[in-house]
Amino acid sequence: MQNHGIKKIVLAYSGGLDTSAIIPWLKENYGGCEVVACVVDIGQDREDLQGVEQKALRSGATECYVVDAREEFISDYVYPVLQTGALYEGTYLLGTSMARPLIAKALVDVANKVGADALCHGATGKGNDQVRFESAWAALAPHLKVVAPWREWNLRSREALLDYLKERDIPTTASLEKIYSRDENAWHISTEGGVLESPWNAPNKDCWVWTVDPKEAPDQAEEVTVTVKKGKVVAVNGEAMTPFQCLETLNKMGSKHGIGRIDIVENRLVGIKSRGCYETPGGTIMMAALRGVEQLVLDRDSFKWREQLGLEMSYVVYDGRWFAPLRKSLQASAESLAEEVNGEVVLELYKGHVTAKQKKSPNSLYSEEFATFGEDEVYDHSHAGGFIRLFSLSSRIRALNELKK
Repeated sequence: MQNHGIKKIVLAYSGGLDTSAIIPWLKENYGGCEVVACVVDIGQDREDLQGVEQKALRSGATECYVVDAREEFISDYVYPVLQTGALYEGTYLLGTSMARPLIAKALVDVANKVGADALCHGATGKGNDQVRFESAWAALAPHLKVVAPWREWNLRSREALLDYLKERDIPTTASLEKIYSRDENAWHISTEGGVLESPWNAPNKDCWVWTVDPKEAPDQAEEVTVTVKKGKVVAVNGEAMTPFQCLETLNKMGSKHGIGRIDIVENRLVGIKSRGCYETPGGTIMMAALRGVEQLVLDRDSFKWREQLGLEMSYVVYDGRWFAPLRKSLQASAESLAEEVNGEVVLELYKGHVTAKQKKSPNSLYSEEFATFGEDEVYDHSHAGGFIRLFSLSSRIRALNELKK
């Protein structure tokens, strides 16, 4: 046992195998310090939260705080990212990435409340989450020390962790049977490991948790109407709801139709490529609705700028820079663009696909008078000639120079 000068540590606790082992390990290796467990409810499986406080105390925690952050997660973290249209590497809706800064902030709040002098996470030394947690803590609480057991201990396997708990007579429901590593919150569920570790293996049925196989989804398409205000979903089928309630409703509808499945190999921040199956049914529907309204409202240059914001934001969020000035600056720009992104979209859900079929907005720039292929009285075709001549002037001058040569 070493004396690190740490008396009280707040641990990001899930009740799973890793964090159950971390509690006694911290007490043994950090001078008999107190360990306060903090569980942040962001919409994960309700069964995982049942009895979680008692579980933490049985593992040796002094206290266990359960923070209900479901509404905050969707309204203050997910919706702002949706406004930018961020998709990491073109497909990933950032479900894990957006959750980590909120969990990190909740831990800092608990640490301030209980007078802790250190924070702890159960992220491994191979992944992105260690960067996200510790970057957030650096921005929010630089005075608190950080403990990362996976970078210190010699417990390198599931078997070792189970043996460690058994030796200390700490009960656990975990077993050797767990094949996949999963992360779940209200926005998405991810599945990694198992057969997915070889990119040549196709995912099997066990790789998908929320959504039905699109091939087995209903043969009858379903329509849903989504109302958007300032780039945020505010109502489903005409019923006003909170952001979390909107998501819950759309998750159920999307899951039934196999919406929101992706199977990708992504580039982690630490340089490793990883393969995962992600399910984001409600989020995929929301994204389609928001982009549908944008198509009506944003002019060409504004839409191009929004796409650039989304690309930049995807890296900022993925890399754990949520509390950096850059994220706030990108957000401010996206909010400005979203001021007039108001409207209604009817979407069709069918066998893994979501299609925006109808869309309207009081701020629409679309004009039937101008866009018609029929006869109109508002557009003079002869004006196009001068525009094209000026638009292509540099090309014309370059070609004339070549002819002179």
